[in-house]
Amino acid sequence: MRKTRIAFLILLLAGCARSRVIKVNVINNSPEKISNIIIDYPSATFGIPSLAPGKTFQYAIKVTENGVIKIEFTNALGKTKRFPGPAVSKDDEGTMEINLTQDTAVAEPKLQHR
Repeated sequence: MRKTRIAFLILLLAGCARSRVIKVNVINNSPEKISNIIIDYPSATFGIPSLAPGKTFQYAIKVTENGVIKIEFTNALGKTKRFPGPAVSKDDEGTMEINLTQDTAVAEPKLQHR
């Protein structure tokens, strides 16, 4: 019985090890809808079909490779916009705000490199 409790405690503690993620907030700071938003980061991508004016979309990413984030979206006039974002490294953690307007994308990372 004691060995079972110790094994359970070890598994519990191993499960408590936190994953290093970047909490991303994509914010539409424009007066019109932005659509087809793609955030491409090393080893993965996530997308947002559309984001209404003044709204925020939250997503957590786990960076497993070094590289640069790429941001793409379609503005209200149907024009596709592409912007380079900041460089990220494997196991970075922290937050990043990506502020979108109809013509720009500005990423503001607050990251801790491990």
